[in-house]
Amino acid sequence: MRKIKHLASFIFAAFLLPAGVFAGWWWLEERPSSWGAADWSATGMLPPASISEEAAIYVLAARTGGMKGALSVHTWIVLKPEGGDYERYEKVGWGMPVRRNAYSPDGRWYSNPPYVVKALHGADAERLFPAMRAAIDSYPYSHRGDYVIWPGPNSNSFVAHVASQVPELGASIPPNAIGRDYRPGLFVFEHDADWTDYRLFLGGYAGLALGRDTGLELNLLGLVAGFDLLQPAIKLPGFGRIDLWATASA
Repeated sequence: MRKIKHLASFIFAAFLLPAGVFAGWWWLEERPSSWGAADWSATGMLPPASISEEAAIYVLAARTGGMKGALSVHTWIVLKPEGGDYERYEKVGWGMPVRRNAYSPDGRWYSNPPYVVKALHGADAERLFPAMRAAIDSYPYSHRGDYVIWPGPNSNSFVAHVASQVPELGASIPPNAIGRDYRPGLFVFEHDADWTDYRLFLGGYAGLALGRDTGLELNLLGLVAGFDLLQPAIKLPGFGRIDLWATASA
């Protein structure tokens, strides 16, 4: 009985309490009343393609709409060939799910401003374009009806698929990107090519990650709690990744 109480206390402190605190703050903030009332305009955080000639790859994220935004972000991928235009790729929950250039590359998502998760420029980006395009094209859940808001496959499952297919990208999908840990099948074990990070997935409903770059992450019903020692940070449901001092990389 004592072990059950300790487990319940841990679940409350690590998952339910931070998720509830952030959801309470989110509920008090003013939000768009509908899809049509939301602001989807460009933010200008990416330089105009006509000015920036170099190749670039970006992984961007922004809070989702409604109360879902209290717990999760929406992620997408932006490719820019040298001398070319931006190309935005993401998965959505209506129509043909994988979209290209449906929104501005750095556009707001349900009025929420995006931030950069990962960026590569110049030759480092150019050499990854074939692998990135192949990973986007190979995504298995790209047909009508292939979107499941929870536990996945959803928008974050798509970006996580591309990141896993192109490890050279070095993109760490935010811990509050619910759906990133979805894998088909009830029990899936993965490891990095250099065997420094290990991940156990239980259908997206639970999971465990441990390693040099990941730190420790526990997944319960899509909510992630954990910490990172190499780049000191804690990871809390709702809040996402919280770096412990300014010199740590986000």
